[in-house]
Amino acid sequence: MWCDDAAEFGGSSRANTIRSLLSKRFGPQRGRRWANLLWRAGSAGLTSVLVAALIMPGARAEVEVVPIPDADPFYAAPADLAANGNGAVLNSRPISILGLGLPVTGWQLQYRSTDSSGAAVADVATVMTPPIPWLGGGGRPLLSYQVAEDSLGTRCAPSFALRGGRDFSIVNTALDIPFLTAMLLRGWAVVVSDYEGPQSRFFDGVNSGRGVLDGVRAAKSFAPVGITSDSPIGAWGYSGGAFATLWAMQQRADYAPELWFSGAAAGGVPADIAAIARRVDGGIQAGLAVLMIVTFARIDPGSGLAEDLNDRGRELLVQESSACGADLVLRHLNRHMDEYSDTPNLLWHPQFQAATERQELGAVAPDVPLYMYHGNADDVIPVEGFSALADRYCALGADITVLHSGISGHNPAAAVESIGAMNFLGDRFAGIPAPAGCIAG
Repeated sequence: MWCDDAAEFGGSSRANTIRSLLSKRFGPQRGRRWANLLWRAGSAGLTSVLVAALIMPGARAEVEVVPIPDADPFYAAPADLAANGNGAVLNSRPISILGLGLPVTGWQLQYRSTDSSGAAVADVATVMTPPIPWLGGGGRPLLSYQVAEDSLGTRCAPSFALRGGRDFSIVNTALDIPFLTAMLLRGWAVVVSDYEGPQSRFFDGVNSGRGVLDGVRAAKSFAPVGITSDSPIGAWGYSGGAFATLWAMQQRADYAPELWFSGAAAGGVPADIAAIARRVDGGIQAGLAVLMIVTFARIDPGSGLAEDLNDRGRELLVQESSACGADLVLRHLNRHMDEYSDTPNLLWHPQFQAATERQELGAVAPDVPLYMYHGNADDVIPVEGFSALADRYCALGADITVLHSGISGHNPAAAVESIGAMNFLGDRFAGIPAPAGCIAG
């Protein structure tokens, strides 16, 4: 029965939310059948069905066709952009989350940020509040959740997916829907920023961190969200989202000192970026190495990396200039990056290593309570870089709980260990002090 399966998964409220989403997409009877299959399949089924429900052609012809950001006037920067302060709300609109009639109130906010070159940029964040009240003390918490945007083009931005975009570019955001649902069911408000910005600057740490912090500023100041002076604030991200989260926490004291975070969680952390590229090169995730080559040639033109490429590599820079990470994984299965270079061992070349090192975390320790987790058998991001980063933060005096997970695989660890991350944030929002010093989780 539905209720029994739902309770086993974690509560009938969550079950009803997901059943509502599937019913809106496929109709009541088909939605119920999908949902029953989903709960019997477990969390892997949850991901698969939700992605299918959002991407596959379906019966709801009345669903609004959402333009990609580059074709949507809402994203266009205003003429007076630079005259506004960081985090200022430039424009806003109410939205139906995922383009469906879900019981969640949603807005999109265009806000001013400053990129890593010091230029004013117009970013966009999606803000959601649940229909249930916050039962803890103080104001409703605000959680800044960083989707692993991992992209070279704005069609991959989470705001496009969360407004109801319908193509393969939304897959990374769709994979995070279970986490977003769980946050909302706890009564938290959630802000999801397009932290890569209008130029889709993947692995640009300063740019990403500022995009996160200014998204929080915008959501906090936007009166309809209902964030008050006593609302606790937190941050969380996994994989590419962890990179943005930790860069934000490293910059908080200097860039946004008025914002205090009760806690931050980061899992599957991309540390030792060059080692990640080497891990996936020639395998089924080789497209992620392509993503890194294209992005570092873009965000670090002085690195000389583009000059190391051969004709195929230079064509690659053009052909994949607006791709999503998921696109690249499908298109470049089992490719080796040396196919695109006149320089042998491109991923070991000093110019590639130098470009990645400029974006590494760890120069300063975040001054907010941290929960960091990573799979010892992560098949995408080697655990050694994570361990070294955690040790570095500890040596710099961070208050941090570090979990080395025994769950095998990058995505399985994301699903299973999310429980600990959410409980850590929930304790901070409830006012429970974080453990001091470095703690093994």
